Amino acid sequence: MDIREALYTTRAMRRVKPDPIPEDSQMRILDAAIRAPSGGNGQQWRFMLVDDPATRAELGEHYRYCIDQLWNTVYAEQTAAAADPQNESDEQFGRIINSVTWAQENFATYPLLLFAFERGDTSGGSIYPAIWSAQLAARAEGVGSSLTTVLGYWKGDEVNDLLGVPAGEGWRMAGCVPMGYPTGTWGVAKRNPVHEVAYRNTWGTDIGFTIDEPLWP
Repeated sequence: MDIREALYTTRAMRRVKPDPIPEDSQMRILDAAIRAPSGGNGQQWRFMLVDDPATRAELGEHYRYCIDQLWNTVYAEQTAAAADPQNESDEQFGRIINSVTWAQENFATYPLLLFAFERGDTSGGSIYPAIWSAQLAARAEGVGSSLTTVLGYWKGDEVNDLLGVPAGEGWRMAGCVPMGYPTGTWGVAKRNPVHEVAYRNTWGTDIGFTIDEPLWP
């Protein structure tokens, strides 16, 4: 796959099929992840693949709770606005709610969950590039993915206990990446254009060029 296609079309794909992901694909995804930059080459990361149905079912209950908390706290204002039929400006957030709600209701059916843990990487400068490399590699395999951090935020201790993460050794759950073959189609995500969100040399100074449409394809 062309690298630009992977970069432009690897977006959050939450609606996926329950079909299992072959082991050779899993191998390529994880092997790509550990090639990511690592501060001081410390490689203070650990990865865990979860495909056991019973474990996924328990994780699904934790995830359901976490998403309820997310809507009621962090996104309470946007959730209320999206629920207002007169508020057309929040149509996009309404689609996000629908997508995340699908994941909430179907979490146990994801065929593969990738958990990433870090130790001492307080900035996330090493673990998140590794996670993103895994997601790009998954895209090359035709596998959709999305990153969620809510399990660690609201149910970190419970999930760590469920997964057998050793206590007292400093491991922190950086995120969980549900994976599966998408039910929909790949596409370029809509974003505010570069010239509206980027500056040159000093804050607020025009970047010097305009990009009205994605540069790929």
